Amino acid sequence: MAKDFSTREENYSKWYNDIVQRAGLAENSAVRGCMVIKPYGYAIWEKMQAALDKMFKDTGHVNAYFPLFIPKSFFSKEAAHVEGFAKECAVVTHYRLKNAPDGNGVVVDEDAKLEEELVIRPTSETIIWDTYRQWVQSYRDLPILVNQWANVVRWEMRTRMFLRTAEFLWQEGHTAHATQQEALEETYKMLDVYADFAENYMAIPVLKGVKSENERFAGAVETFCIEALMQDGKALQAGTSHFLGQNFAKAFDVKFAGKEGTLEYVWATSWGVSTRLVGALIMAHSDDHGLVLPPKLAPIQTVIVPIYKNKDQYEMVCQRAREIKTMIENRGVLVKLDDRDTYKPGWKFNEYEFKGVPLRIAVGPRDLEKGTVEIARRDTLEKQIVSLENLAQTVEQLLEDIQHNLFRRASEFRKNNTRTADTWEEFKDILDDKGGFIMAHWDGTAETEQKIKEETKATIRCIPLDDNKEEGNCVYSGKTSERRVVFARAY
Repeated sequence: MAKDFSTREENYSKWYNDIVQRAGLAENSAVRGCMVIKPYGYAIWEKMQAALDKMFKDTGHVNAYFPLFIPKSFFSKEAAHVEGFAKECAVVTHYRLKNAPDGNGVVVDEDAKLEEELVIRPTSETIIWDTYRQWVQSYRDLPILVNQWANVVRWEMRTRMFLRTAEFLWQEGHTAHATQQEALEETYKMLDVYADFAENYMAIPVLKGVKSENERFAGAVETFCIEALMQDGKALQAGTSHFLGQNFAKAFDVKFAGKEGTLEYVWATSWGVSTRLVGALIMAHSDDHGLVLPPKLAPIQTVIVPIYKNKDQYEMVCQRAREIKTMIENRGVLVKLDDRDTYKPGWKFNEYEFKGVPLRIAVGPRDLEKGTVEIARRDTLEKQIVSLENLAQTVEQLLEDIQHNLFRRASEFRKNNTRTADTWEEFKDILDDKGGFIMAHWDGTAETEQKIKEETKATIRCIPLDDNKEEGNCVYSGKTSERRVVFARAY
């Protein structure tokens, strides 16, 4: 481990930034608050994108694309929506035409104010529902199950790569339905899709729940979420699914003729995850040796590093390494053979360990004689000698074991860092000592929720969907409460 690499205990924030930059995931750009996603970081996002895109299509959704620029007047049509995004919007006010001919044929530089200012997309509900007005006339036009892969801009003042940037990548689903029941079913279905992805691909256990009114998406009737716990004891909202009711349909006058001929407003949902999931991967699994990636999302699942002392050994070992690569690739594993002779094997070992490659295979002259290779696991750093005869099956099994082990480890961490608080002093002590998820009673008022946030910086992460009701007294006000909710400090 390099001396300039922070540990989690020394400085968690610097440790995170060190991994992002030194593992080649991203770097700061010349534009304030924006990042350049480097090839290795983007490859992780592509793996996420491919898995999620298949899950969306398997549940009947199709992809489309809508404009980056949204007329400012659209945001004023839904009151809660405009209030929620007013402070985050970037707005285009002027245009410039270089060397444009005027009406008399004279070439001029034109710099003029737009007739209507344009908001750079912070989210697409408004422009999509303006479009849906043209698409929907009858119940036969429903449901509309559309997803968009895009970038958005939210003018964040305090940024951190992947977790919170002024521009980021995401997907946003926007669906239209004939009935409230259909829209609610869609909302829950997509929440389940996100939870499935988080647990089975990212190897991160998540809590499913509904947001409090204070934390609800601007313009939604209800916001459902998945919440994950990071290694520093802070929560991360990993995905949201919103039941929008008829709010946007009414704002943009989207009606349909029902089977009985009556005009009715459409019911709506929206749902999304973003590149902050890359940040979640880092903080949930990585260690003081660098990045740790679950095999299902690793751009390189296995790397082969030849060991040699001279040119003759190099040629001989690389020939066998190429055969090994083909053998493992035939099992569907993503393999890289690093046969560069410009870097020493020890440097390569450190490099791929830091980049979180799940398995590393080392093969040298002695291995050729014995018909074996050395395999190192990234999650446990354990090494073992494996026969070439069983190598492909062993690699396949080890990758599966690593995927399960990362989920098990993250689940144990969450279990050990989920605590119950019954008094205000106990609540604050837990929060300041170890953090994590705190299960505590809340009286259900926005006023109490806001006071807790002001005094501790902890927020209600969610009201768990699978939690049984339990009568008690609010941890802050002492008033009666019918259930515990999940509090935590969060990103």
